[in-house]
Amino acid sequence: MDIGFQLKQCITFFVEPFGMVLTLLTVGLYFLFKNRSFLAKLFVSSGFGLLLLFSYPAFSNFLITQLENRYPPYNSQIKDIKYIHVLGAGHNNDKNQTLSSQLSNASIKRVVEGIIIHKNIPNSILIFSGYRGTNDFSTAEMHTKLALALGVDTKDIITNSQPKDTEEEALFVKSIVGDKKFILVTSATHMPRAMRLFQKLGLHPLPAPTQFYKRENTIALYFKLPNAGTLETTRVALHEYLGMLWGILKQR
Repeated sequence: MDIGFQLKQCITFFVEPFGMVLTLLTVGLYFLFKNRSFLAKLFVSSGFGLLLLFSYPAFSNFLITQLENRYPPYNSQIKDIKYIHVLGAGHNNDKNQTLSSQLSNASIKRVVEGIIIHKNIPNSILIFSGYRGTNDFSTAEMHTKLALALGVDTKDIITNSQPKDTEEEALFVKSIVGDKKFILVTSATHMPRAMRLFQKLGLHPLPAPTQFYKRENTIALYFKLPNAGTLETTRVALHEYLGMLWGILKQR
């Protein structure tokens, strides 16, 4: 696997919620054993403070809403679109699991949304992309299997297992669609970053977000206790903000 890609994944772990909190607590314990009480209290308190903040529903919902409100669900009546590009997401290849269990929640929702749109646009083509990683099959291949199982014709599918990230997926689809409009399907949180990348390359995607995390912003939300599920939602949001920041830095 690409060393640069692995390095990016490693760095990402330490700047996302779980890795950040774990690092602070580990450093705090180190200073505790070194009898550096002030520094130990500082790092441990910071770790627990961030854990509570990242797990707090109102804070997490604020972060996620800023991303997901940028693009509404796809409901265009345009029927002359030929290509529908469904971006890759996670999966595993455990042969003891059903296909639906092998695919992540994001994968299933992206594929299903793509198929729904495909069924409403005559003669459209679904494009699945996503690399293999350490699995036997690529994400693109797994998405294709699900689409076929749900009744999509083989001739209506293009599969590419090479792209490792969103930028590589954009470069691939550019070789197919050129400067024509196409529908881009990905998670609502990921859509702003994806749109920025695709448009930067001169592409003209029509956003079709799915897998929304946001909740209705009511008073009751502010009284909900921190929980593990909310921590994951915060991780998803921060992952996208970091990805957008990385894209800006690369551009400069």
